[in-house]
Amino acid sequence: MLKQLTLASALLFSLVACSPNEVGDVSLGVFTTKDIKLDAFTDPVVTGVTCHVSSIEANLDFSDPSDSAIACRQTGPITAAMIAQIDKSKSGEVLFSKSKSIFFKSMKIRRIFDPEHQTLMYVSYSTKETSGSFKHSLSTVPLWGTEAYSKVGS
Repeated sequence: MLKQLTLASALLFSLVACSPNEVGDVSLGVFTTKDIKLDAFTDPVVTGVTCHVSSIEANLDFSDPSDSAIACRQTGPITAAMIAQIDKSKSGEVLFSKSKSIFFKSMKIRRIFDPEHQTLMYVSYSTKETSGSFKHSLSTVPLWGTEAYSKVGS
């Protein structure tokens, strides 16, 4: 009976952990409850950009590790109209947030525009300090070769 209850609990946690953006799941081994989850999301304004984020999820733990990695690429058209709509402040805007703990820790993805180099920067970061630092990762998408490139500097 205990074995069945344990199996049912594990199945429930695995179903709850599934995200609609999840495109991959890599097990870290038989003797751990940690997996590398791979999520994909399209920038809601600059729809020609898709980001893939990997992070570790620890099933049955109260908190997931803070480490994450991000890679963003142009996967469709990027127009001047899209760039005109984005937040151009130095802090940019949060596009994605995912809870990583019951203790108010989350992973966020923020888009920041670099007008001098005509590049979109996407930074993935943890909102809680871990081992003396805030974990983060950066990916950039240059506007070079897009319809938006020639219009940005005007």
